[in-house]
Formats: sequence, C-alpha cells, structure tokens
Amino acid sequence: MARQLDLFVPGVVFLDVIFTGLRELPEPGTEVRASGMGSCPGGVANLAVAASRLGLHTGLGTALSTDAYGEFCHQVLSRQEGIDLSASRRVDGWHSPVTVSLAYDRDRSMITHGHPLPTDADGLVNGLPAARAAAVSLGGAGTGWVPRAGANGTLIFADVGWDETDQWSVEALEVLPDCHAFLPNAVEAMRYTRTGTPAEALDKLAGLVPIVVVTDGADGSLAIDSATGEVATVPGVPVEALDPTGAGDVFTAGFITGTLAGWPLADRVAFANLVAALSVQHFGGSLSAPGWGDIADWWQATLAAAQRRHPESNEAALARRYAFLPQVIPPGSRTAVHRATATIARLSDAHAER
Repeated sequence: MARQLDLFVPGVVFLDVIFTGLRELPEPGTEVRASGMGSCPGGVANLAVAASRLGLHTGLGTALSTDAYGEFCHQVLSRQEGIDLSASRRVDGWHSPVTVSLAYDRDRSMITHGHPLPTDADGLVNGLPAARAAAVSLGGAGTGWVPRAGANGTLIFADVGWDETDQWSVEALEVLPDCHAFLPNAVEAMRYTRTGTPAEALDKLAGLVPIVVVTDGADGSLAIDSATGEVATVPGVPVEALDPTGAGDVFTAGFITGTLAGWPLADRVAFANLVAALSVQHFGGSLSAPGWGDIADWWQATLAAAQRRHPESNEAALARRYAFLPQVIPPGSRTAVHRATATIARLSDAHAER
C-alpha cells in the first residue's frame, strides 16, 4: 500500500442482485415481475464503496473468487471505485457468494447462497494494514484482530448483524471495550439490551464503548459520546425510498468520515443520516452510495427550497441543520458516481463517462 489507509474493512463480499418495483412478493407457485433490477458488489463492499466515494482512502480485506462474479466485483471495486485490494486475495475453485434482494414496500427480503470461506474469517484481515480507522461486524468469528488494531491507534467502528438464533447474547458485544464506536440499529440495540425504546438502549450501551449511535430508519438517529459528554438526537431526512439495501453501511461510512475530520457529534450524525437517505433513492447497496456531487446538489436544492418557504417550514429547518455542509463539501469538480447496472459484465465500464 502506497500510503496509510483512512479506513480498513475486512469481511465477505457478495454479488448482490437487486429487484425493485415489485407490486407484491411472490407467493409459492407464483411469479411476479420487477420493473427494475441492478447488480453490484455487496456485503462489506457496501461500506467500502460508500467510504471511498466520500474521499477516504479505503482498503478491503476479503476473498474474491476468480469466477465471473468475482471478476465483476474485483473490477468494480478496484478500477471503478478505487478501493485498495492489496490486503485481499483471489481464490480459484470457489463459488462467489450471491445475494438476491427483493425491494418491496420500503423494505427488502433477501436470499443468499454461499459456500464456506476458503480461509478463516480472521485471515481476511491478511496482515492488518495500518489504518486510521477500521470496521468490524460483531457476533461472528474473526474479531481477534480488533484489540491489536486498537492498541496500534486504529479507531474501531463496530456494527452487528441480525441474530438468527434470536438469543441476542451479550457475549457478542464482548469486544466493544476495544472499539471506538458502536452503531447498531434500533431493533438490534433494544434486543441486546432488553429495553423497550431506542433511547433506553442508547443509555444502557453508553457504558460499554465511548461512542454509541442508534439508528432508527426514517425517524433519525440518537448518539452519545461518553468521553466529551455530547448527546445528539437528529431527525431523518425525508426522501422517497426506492431500496434500503446497504443504507446502514452508508450511514457508517458517513459517520466515520465526519469522525476522522473532527466534526461535532451532531454534525457527524446529521451527515450520516443524509448520505444514508440519499442512498435509498437508488437501487443497489454499494453503488447507491452518494458522492460529494450528489451531496452538493442536495444542499443547493434544499437551500433554494428553504429560501422560498416560511422560516418555520421543514425545508428551512433542514437548511439550518445542514448549514455546515458548505464548509465540508470539497471545492472544485466532482466526478459523477456509477450506479448499479442490470448486467453482470465480465469487464467493467470503469472508464465510461456518466
């Protein structure tokens, strides 16, 4: 690696195939048609792509098959999105894991097929490259690298997946003292803490890790920084949602971006809410992530709408909440980002102008 990473993300990359525009989910023995679909790298690629599009020098530690699906993911991640794959490996004779996502009624259902990894989960870290920050998903194997990374000064941002056993054992959270921040969604937070509201879950988790952020979809997010005493409750950004796949990963990327830049807690949460909201307007988990051009366009449209409305309008409130954006949006030209396409191409159109 030519220089230190801003963010290192280890884990499994899936090929995601997303169907959108469903009028209903298929019943047994029936067929339904989707008006839209897209293909893109998924899994931990959602977070890596979102962070890279926000300007973070991002490295990915994963295994990618040499089959057509793996080649597609490799081309998109390295050539199109500029992600450092030097800590990853190519594997012969292994079937790329695949997830089919059905986006319906502002939510999604998923079907996944995959074979055991050709290496243990901790091996995906592959040498633990130097990085300012790293992401980890709790509840599974392969977190032994977290204490080492934390001891070396890497800020660890943790999330957690759905517990298929429905046990929600707190043992899954044992690594949190070595982490800098924990970002569960509201359901996960309440299940692990045995509480009834996101606010109660936030308070209970606050003693386990310096920063806790509980996301609650369209209702926004709650956060607390035990080290500084900052507390933030930030409403969601209203948008017309098409596909929520990967929105949590985009949120995490936005929060890490603000953290590494030293922003106040409330601005970090607001920015993360915004980029997650912008992402759900497009289909495809990783390639729905916005770039700075999308953010700048949203800000200009929001500011213009606020100037036409009453000072107490929702548009005016949004403009006040996001008044920090002109100071953080990078100056100069911003390249348009790629969106998910229906075709799984053997060779990526990485250099095509959009």
